[in-house]
This record gives sequence, structure tokens and C-alpha cells, in this order.
Amino acid sequence: MNLSEAAAAANPLQAILDSGLDTLSKNQTLSFQLYSRYVYPQDGYVFWVATGNTITATGSLHYATDRTQDEDQTIGINTVIFSSEEEITPFNEINPGYTWIAQWQPPSGSPILIAFSKRGRFYDRAKIWHYVGFAVYPAFTELIVDSEDNLPAGPIVSNSLPIWLTLTSYGSTVIPVYPSYLLPDNIVPPYVVAHIGEGDTEPVAQFPTAQWPESPTTGFNSMASLQLMRDKVKLIFYGLNNQEFWQYYWSILEASRNLEAFGFASSPAVQDTKRTQVELASIAVKKTMTFLANYYQGTSDTLSRNLIVSADFTPILE
Repeated sequence: MNLSEAAAAANPLQAILDSGLDTLSKNQTLSFQLYSRYVYPQDGYVFWVATGNTITATGSLHYATDRTQDEDQTIGINTVIFSSEEEITPFNEINPGYTWIAQWQPPSGSPILIAFSKRGRFYDRAKIWHYVGFAVYPAFTELIVDSEDNLPAGPIVSNSLPIWLTLTSYGSTVIPVYPSYLLPDNIVPPYVVAHIGEGDTEPVAQFPTAQWPESPTTGFNSMASLQLMRDKVKLIFYGLNNQEFWQYYWSILEASRNLEAFGFASSPAVQDTKRTQVELASIAVKKTMTFLANYYQGTSDTLSRNLIVSADFTPILE
């Protein structure tokens, strides 16, 4: 008796499910590519770079497509469930700096990329593993690149975000500052989040000044440009008590005076924010501060480039 027959004898339910899965899938395989997380130090934008490491898994792939029409896109959203008779153990071994992305050829159309976000619907007796994912939306495909050479030149953002990402110290204390929605997984306090939302940027000077390069070439040309702008900036603080917050606040005031990179257009005020977890019957140490800031977009770009030079940063690439 081989191992498969022994498993079937020990678990009749698993044998029945495996037989059904084999009939449905006909030994369908998916090839997964390992991607490394690359974070631009100047504005926190995240790209994924192929490492060249691949694995192949056999199972049954179920998918459903919902067509949606928005202001800026018309796409088919593909929801995918991949059922396997064996656990895909590399999924469990990966750290937040890496992810596995599969390429799949649907019955019609072009190949699509699938990113798996969770494992669910697992019953120990059945021994069938279900992995749930979504096809990468078209607007995000440019964030997945084959090599570091294909990464675009940064910074990506055009607002004042690079200014706030440079303000990482108060006194002798260094504290990380992250852009909103682009925080690493499961970080713990203390840290600061800088948020500039849609519609939070407006011009103060009506038109920019710009200078074309002396010897323009075909394609992309780097332009020296300048425009006075105003952002509504929200800083979110985790893990700072009252005294620590005031020291950080004072460092921002000092930066405004010394760097002359931005100026306050409103008076900042701290607010204690309630974030609860019922299991602990407590609230997190969280504060927010919102203010208006004037700045030149050219200054923001210059600061971000200086950050590239000065940042102690090594991208996660193999």
C-alpha cells in the first residue's frame, strides 16, 4: 500500500474530495513568481520586483468575473479560489517584504496576474487547502516589474508628502514617518503617519513657472518648475505621550523656520483620538494634528531628492 492509498484508508472523506478535485481540475497547475517589495524612500510608494524564484502548484482553480464601470476605468474584477490537495508551504514562510503572484491564462483573453491575500474554508479532516485572491487590476500592473532596471524615476507624488517624511526626529529621538495606506505590515508604536487626501491640495499662485532644458530631447525631459501650493496635512501619532508629542511638534516648528521649505497657513492643534479594542477594554495611544501648509512644489521635489541621498535605506531586492 502506497502513501496515497494509506491516506485514503485513514481518511475516506479526504479520498472522496481528492477524487472530485482531480476530476474538476484535470491536474491544473499554476506557476507562482516571488516578488520583492521595493519602497521609494522619498515618498513611500511601493513597487514589486520579480526575484526569479518560482514554484508550481497543482489543484483546481475557480473564478468569477464582475464587470464594473467607474469614472476612470471599465474593468472585469476576477475573484479566484485555488483549491489544492497539498498546502502551499512557501505561502506560510514568506515575510511582509515578499509576495507570490501567479500568472494564469483564462479560456479567452490575455494572461492575468493573480495576487492571493488569504487562506480560508479549511477543514482539517478534508485536507483541501483553499487560497483566495484577486486578479491584479489594470491600474496596478505597472507596479509589478521584472527587474530593478524597470523601476520608474521617483518621486511619484507631486504634493508636500516628501517634506513630512523627512521629519523623523525630535531632540535625540528618531521616529519613523510613513505615508498613509503604505505602512508595513503589523508595525508597532511609536510611529507617525502623514496623510494628504484627494482634494487636499490647491494652488496659491495661479500658475506655475517652468523652464525647459536647454537641449530638449525626444521623450521625457526633466523640467525645473515651481508653484506655490497649499496642502491640508493630517499627521497621525501612535505611541507618543503628551510630552513626546510636544517635542515632535516643536521640531516641526523649528523645521519650518530653519529649512524654509514650508510655512503654516493655519494653527495646528492636537487631538486625542479614540481607538478601541474590546478584548483589552482599553484605548490606543493615538493623537492627530491637522493643519494647512504652504510650500513650493519644486522645494518638495528637492527635499525628496536629498532624502534619496541621505536616507539609510536598502531596498529589499535579491
